Amino acid sequence: MNGTLRISLRSLRAHRRRLAGTFLAILLGVSFLTGTMVLGDTLRSNFDTLFADANAGTDAVVRSADVLEAQNTPGGVRAPVDASLADRLRAVPGVAAAEASVQGAGQLVGKNGEPVGGQGPPTIAGNWLADGKLNPYHLAEGRAPAAPGEAVVNRGAAKAGGLKVGDTTVLRTPDPLRITIVGIATFGTSADGMGPSTFTGLTFADAERYLMPKGEGQASAIKVRAVQGTSQRQLVEKLQPGLPKGVEALTGAAATAESTAEVSGRFLSMFTTLLLVFAGIALLVATFTIHNTFAIVVAQRTRENALLRALGAARRQVLAATLAEALVVGLLASLAGLLGGVGVAAGLKALFAAFGFSLPTGGMVIGAASVVLPLLVGTVVALGSALLPAVRAGRTAPLAAMRDTAVDGTAAGRSGRVRSVLGALLLAGGVPVTVLGATDGPSVALATTGALAVLAGMVVLGPVAAALAVRVLGAPLPRLRGVSGALARRNAARNPARTAATATALLVGVAVVTLFTVFGASIKATMDRTVQDSFAGDLAVSAPSRGAGGSGVSPKLADAVSALPEVQQSVGLGRGVARIDGHGRTLDVTDPARLGGIVDLGRVDGSLAALGTDGLAVSRTEAAKQGWALGSSVGVAFSDGTQTFTVKALYQGGGVAGDYLITRQAWAPHRGQDSDTMVAVALKPGVPLGEGKAAVQRVAAEFGNPQVQDRDEYAASAASGVDMMLSIVYALLALAVLIALLGIANTLTLAVHERTRELGLLRAVGQTRGQLRAMVRWESVLVAAFGTVGGLGLGAFLGWALVKASDTAGTGSFAVPPLQLTVVLLAGMLAGAVAGLRPAGRAARLDVLQAVAAE
Repeated sequence: MNGTLRISLRSLRAHRRRLAGTFLAILLGVSFLTGTMVLGDTLRSNFDTLFADANAGTDAVVRSADVLEAQNTPGGVRAPVDASLADRLRAVPGVAAAEASVQGAGQLVGKNGEPVGGQGPPTIAGNWLADGKLNPYHLAEGRAPAAPGEAVVNRGAAKAGGLKVGDTTVLRTPDPLRITIVGIATFGTSADGMGPSTFTGLTFADAERYLMPKGEGQASAIKVRAVQGTSQRQLVEKLQPGLPKGVEALTGAAATAESTAEVSGRFLSMFTTLLLVFAGIALLVATFTIHNTFAIVVAQRTRENALLRALGAARRQVLAATLAEALVVGLLASLAGLLGGVGVAAGLKALFAAFGFSLPTGGMVIGAASVVLPLLVGTVVALGSALLPAVRAGRTAPLAAMRDTAVDGTAAGRSGRVRSVLGALLLAGGVPVTVLGATDGPSVALATTGALAVLAGMVVLGPVAAALAVRVLGAPLPRLRGVSGALARRNAARNPARTAATATALLVGVAVVTLFTVFGASIKATMDRTVQDSFAGDLAVSAPSRGAGGSGVSPKLADAVSALPEVQQSVGLGRGVARIDGHGRTLDVTDPARLGGIVDLGRVDGSLAALGTDGLAVSRTEAAKQGWALGSSVGVAFSDGTQTFTVKALYQGGGVAGDYLITRQAWAPHRGQDSDTMVAVALKPGVPLGEGKAAVQRVAAEFGNPQVQDRDEYAASAASGVDMMLSIVYALLALAVLIALLGIANTLTLAVHERTRELGLLRAVGQTRGQLRAMVRWESVLVAAFGTVGGLGLGAFLGWALVKASDTAGTGSFAVPPLQLTVVLLAGMLAGAVAGLRPAGRAARLDVLQAVAAE
């Protein structure tokens, strides 16, 4: 064993430059994985500390016991409690203070007239609690609000909006409230806010008026502080007997844990899972790069390994020596990756901040798993990638030391036939399964299974297809670049297994980029078609809904716009939450009869005008799923009780409207903080679009200045989130593509080393340095082109499968964006040229006489 280790260490020292690319690939992959885990640990710790600090003085929270949960309603919807309950609770023994807390959606408008926040994290408004220990916010500047229209804002929101004490601005609740900022507050003792959320603290009277559904006498919850010596559990036990039916008390610690879990369990889990997926992609790409490097190094050391066998080394010793080499490289690179991971964590935090997803500040937290797991993964990846080359090294015959051994190989012979059969079987099975999962059902799980088989088939068939693919892609080179182009084409095709292994890493990276590009373009096409097909109006007035972090649009805006002489009709479309068939559902709240004149609901059975206060309109897809028909009775549970509705209309669905429609009159008794997500506007015939838009903008300015857009602008803005998502995806995938390009550069560098004598002979017979550089660069471009073209084809197919498999309603559109994919193709080939610069320069610097004399 000691001899094996000595051989490995000597080999590492002798060939350290050859393994530099492997070291770097592992380092980058492990750094990304470590950075992801460290960032997750840090954010969890920061949020835990943040909530614990802010809620340290709250010993109990009294609130409605029932919660309605539905999509895009973080934390769910609860009925309000009687605000006067705070007075009764103060008389309970053990209570030091009790205050009614009002909380709702409220979006600040910054100094530049643009809304602050609202792109996901909530924009919160509420009453400023007088008891400093119950209030999670603490004044940093100014004073508490005391008069109508006065407000305190958190420091993060003030910075983002360019606001300071003494400024006046608008708070969308969604009705516009003109406020004067009298104070700036921190969340807890020092944080600028509750993460990226915003908070506006009002007087209790203003908060009741603008944030509570029925005005005076209501609160979201009652916060309670215990006298010294009374524990939180004891306090809850004392409070519970005097609470009304349907109202609960929970400890402050439980409420804090609930808030933390809301962030950690949903946002952070999704956030870290996303990053771990991209870390996995980077490590997968690194695996191909590492395997290829060891395969080349083992081939180059065939005579050396044969001499070891001739001197008495057993197969297992040669195998163990190669694996020990991989173990040392993997371990050292993983250790370096752990250090790099801290920098990656800081970089990821900055990346998301640049895209508007600011995360809470705090010191780095590194858990044990964030050290052990990346170290283990990096080492295992290195060992696993080197396993097959190590086995091949162990099989080296001793007689190979007595003869010249070619390091170039082909995919021909028995190995090529096995590859062809296995790859064909994988593709023959994977493609139909993928198509079946995309079209029959559809089923994302089935499509994913087929996609993995297709990917495996592409990898296995790579060496078989590489020679032909490179010859086809390189066909123009002899005419464009003469002898250098012809030689580059021949060199890229001479070892199909190496070319395929080198290009596969790039193929995987480009395939994932293409998949997301196609998926994003398809989402945008679906949104655009939905708006174009179902929205018959001329203008749309919109603001982020509460589910997306904003405050929505005032329900009064639609009537104000309708009064304009330029407008024929306008209607608001709001959102409500209820429980139907045991599940939380989103309801569209509107005037269905007016909506039908602006939004195309398709064929309508029954009467939208007859819904009244007990009628429900349902999409045909949802009605079929639930087994309902016209006249069916449906129990709808709101936050304040259950009401029976009758299905009075069925419509097509799948457009701007969702699956359920009710009237504002039906929603009014149960509504929470009311808002519209959009106001659809139809102009009178003959009114120019610009003139009508200007008139609507003047009215909208009085309601907090929400966006006024024509149909095309509204469709584009609805899809703007997709562009932001793709920008983040591309930034995260950049590391995987970088590792793939390092693999190309590393392979070419090793190829230059093994072809030293050949390159020297070319120079001796008249090839110039410039021609030699061009030959190596074009070889790199051909390898990159093979990987890029294969990745584009694979990614487009898998993108189609993902779009179809996730389109359960059958209303989605599939789109292939030619411009973006052309950019990916050109970028891949350009990156190949860049990857070839260093190997080409090294080849051109070879001394001719020494190169000719080399073995």
